[in-house]
Amino acid sequence: MSERYLLDTNIFLFRIINAEMLDKNVFGILDDYENLLYVSSESVKEVLHLWQCGKVRFARWKTAADIFASIDDLRLTVKYVQPEHLLTFGALPLVKDHHDPSDRLIIAQGITEKMTTISSDNKFPLYRRYGLKLIYNQR
Repeated sequence: MSERYLLDTNIFLFRIINAEMLDKNVFGILDDYENLLYVSSESVKEVLHLWQCGKVRFARWKTAADIFASIDDLRLTVKYVQPEHLLTFGALPLVKDHHDPSDRLIIAQGITEKMTTISSDNKFPLYRRYGLKLIYNQR
């Protein structure tokens, strides 16, 4: 039976650039062809920005289109931000020491879509009390 997972930006990048940063459980989920894997359009924006700034390098990425090719290669579907995600984002309280709007939008998508989100970010567990289903990557 297939499960749906939303990958945080760091998981998307680890899978492409350094799979050793993924724990055994997370790697198994990503490698299981029965699972439906999604990446937020917000994560795509973040990766494009990091690539443009030179903070992320991957030999295959010569153009922005190459990043989208990597998304396809990994069997990821882009989950585009919708008004209902923004409504959840707007209602989501700020938690202690976490004000990153991109992270919070990805969290809001996971909550709204009732999708298990996979992240290495140590702030994501703080949102479980607001309905986030989370698998935390122990890198």
